[in-house]
Amino acid sequence: MCSSGGRVSKPVSLSGLPTLDLRIYIRKKPYVCSDSDMYLKAVFCLLGVLALKTNASRRVDTSPVVTTVQGALRGSVIKSRLGRSIYSFRGVRFAEPPVGNRRFQPPVPLESWQGIRNATEDGASCPQPESTYFVPTSEDCLFLNVFTTKLPAGHHNPNRAVMVYFHPGGFYGQTGHSKLFGPQYIMDHDIVLVITNYRLGALGFLSTGDDVLPGNYGMKDQVATLLWVKQNIAAFGGNPESVTIAGYSAGSISVMLHMVSPMSEGLFHQGIAMSGSSFPKQISEFNPFPLASRQAALLNCPTDTSQHIKDCLLKKDAQEIASSLFGLTEWANEPISSYFPVIERVTRGERFLEANSTDLFLSGKFAQVPLITGMTKDEFSYKALPVILNSSWAEDMENNFDYVAPIAFGYERDTERSRVISQELKRVFLKDQPLTNASLSDLGDLFSDAIIRFPEDIASKLISRLSSAPLYYYRFSYQGRYSTVYRPQTSIPYGVVHHDDQMYLFFMSAIVPYFTPEDPETKIVERQTKMWANFIQTGNPTPEKSDLFDNVIWQALTPTKLAYLDINSHLKMKEGLLQERMAVWERLFPLPTLPQSSNNNSQKKG
Repeated sequence: MCSSGGRVSKPVSLSGLPTLDLRIYIRKKPYVCSDSDMYLKAVFCLLGVLALKTNASRRVDTSPVVTTVQGALRGSVIKSRLGRSIYSFRGVRFAEPPVGNRRFQPPVPLESWQGIRNATEDGASCPQPESTYFVPTSEDCLFLNVFTTKLPAGHHNPNRAVMVYFHPGGFYGQTGHSKLFGPQYIMDHDIVLVITNYRLGALGFLSTGDDVLPGNYGMKDQVATLLWVKQNIAAFGGNPESVTIAGYSAGSISVMLHMVSPMSEGLFHQGIAMSGSSFPKQISEFNPFPLASRQAALLNCPTDTSQHIKDCLLKKDAQEIASSLFGLTEWANEPISSYFPVIERVTRGERFLEANSTDLFLSGKFAQVPLITGMTKDEFSYKALPVILNSSWAEDMENNFDYVAPIAFGYERDTERSRVISQELKRVFLKDQPLTNASLSDLGDLFSDAIIRFPEDIASKLISRLSSAPLYYYRFSYQGRYSTVYRPQTSIPYGVVHHDDQMYLFFMSAIVPYFTPEDPETKIVERQTKMWANFIQTGNPTPEKSDLFDNVIWQALTPTKLAYLDINSHLKMKEGLLQERMAVWERLFPLPTLPQSSNNNSQKKG
């Protein structure tokens, strides 16, 4: 017997997506090989195999095919939350593999190919210390995913607005994989979605501060994605002249850096920067060579010269390099991240970042585009928990606050100014009290302020003053049933923490279940995706009042009115987010002096 009723085994479905149940049909009846005649059995089994091949060929031919500048791609069809057909193209290369001598180099443009390449499965994620999402990793990782609900037909192109999403992960982890960023929610709206990988950790950001290892390879991967979109997105029904770059955390910092990078000029038209800011200065001003030396030492490489470091690291396994990252921690689990984009002061090639990003904004050398930016209610408050639960860590932080605080909260070290800042933070926010369970909330606020809230506050104030385009500010306060962090040994969310708002834009199957119409989170999904889609399409998240938005119009923040949208079970416009706390940070880290011409924007309308 060569088949049973002609049924072909169902393929395993990624992320619970529906698959097709295929049957072999000959003369409109299921084919079963006969055992009664060996000759007929052989003939008809052969016919059955031919029929299977023919049917499979026909099935493949009906799947979507697009032709990019480099070559043709075959995708698949999945369903959105509301049942729309999404044309899915996953694992699409946007540059040549960054392997061998291409390691620590800018991405190489993709070569053309003949025939049709498969784009029905996610590509590998970039090497990182550990993958908790069971996603394969490889140094050959420069892949992106494209999702659309309407492809060009004949002479008609839908010409839809595009969102390019840069994933979070502290510039050392995570991925654009559809297990984390499934399109099923946001693709109920008429946009084209692109989600991309970029190199991470040392492989993406190692720098010696010179031409040997200039750094920013991961950021240049993101630029290569934007160039690919410029060239090819029309083939997927997208408009290359209407591109919104969006990102979360490290991806959000990336958005703001693209606003000041000469390499990104003209490649995007709007921005959405969620829970992350390129302000203040210390993110990009540090001398990178000591970090490169420490990285080399972890891998038993020479540390004396840039060239010796590079030559040795080129011989190391990519995963060995990525796995060594946590050896760079300096105290407990801190700093939160070791690698960031750097200023390329000297280089023979294009520079992604030519000066400090704050200075570039202040000088007016930035893309003045509509921008959404903001934070979650509790952000990184959970980082206080392991400190409080570990008595030795708590005691060390308490007794050596001048040493620990700059590492944990990210500011200059070993200076008189640093000591003044540390003591004032301890006095104002921790009340100079011992670190106990009673300190959990205050210490959590200190982590959240330092990592997200204060940098976002600076960004919103300065950009709104300097840019002629509107800036929409928000705090996401909705507490759902699910989170990326839960209270120890419970299923109770720790709060509305960092990453939690992403689950209402994307189906994050590796983390949370699929929301059904009966789930209370569904309204939040519908509201979040609609506001973001409105902005992507029009530059305004609430162009008109509606019941979905509680008849609220999201007003832009201006220098004279620090308006923000509080996103909870209901929407509400408020003013002056956490300004009492932010005043302390501003006193310790004074805002840069604004150019006189910036006053021209102080009265602009939202």
